[in-house]
Amino acid sequence: MKQLLILMAAAFIISCNNSNRTASESTDSTNNIATAPVQNSNNDTIASSGHQPDASTTGPVIDNTPLDKNSSAFATEAASGGMMEVTLGQLAQQKATNPRVQAFGAMMVSDHSKVNTDLQNIAAAKSFQLPSSLEKHQQHIDEISKKEGKEFDKAYMTMMVNDHEKDIKAFEKAAASSSDSTIKGFASRTLPVLRVHLDSARAISKSLK
Repeated sequence: MKQLLILMAAAFIISCNNSNRTASESTDSTNNIATAPVQNSNNDTIASSGHQPDASTTGPVIDNTPLDKNSSAFATEAASGGMMEVTLGQLAQQKATNPRVQAFGAMMVSDHSKVNTDLQNIAAAKSFQLPSSLEKHQQHIDEISKKEGKEFDKAYMTMMVNDHEKDIKAFEKAAASSSDSTIKGFASRTLPVLRVHLDSARAISKSLK
């Protein structure tokens, strides 16, 4: 009888340990799923909770060394382009007829607003004046604004593909060769965001043809 009780107690302890281990593994698996990037049925790149590409996730280390000529030119163009992305994104939310185009516009407003704030903080620390107007990009906005319906959707997404291809090249160059460490860091941490945008823009643009 005593031996039977001992065996029953041992079996109970083993059962409890297995239950705890299973619960722990289930929790780890759930956490991994929550932070993994996914794609929807339309092949648009999405980021699930906790994994959203964000140029401002980690606060940049900023020194107050004045920007050199090349870094100044890059910052000026990036600021102007960023404002254009936000303005066009807002326009897409208002005028687009395709839900995917509208969603892309919302992503542009959210992500590029964060990128713009990041760059503004750098400029403030370095006492550098960024452009406050869209300058040459205003022409592109005016042209897109005249289009309606499906024509707007196609023109906007085509522009987003072309613009992000150009931006990625400029940011890759700055990330690799800028003599200013702060600008180099800004370009490096923004590139993943731009690449997500380009992948999404290509998928949506292709679906509209």
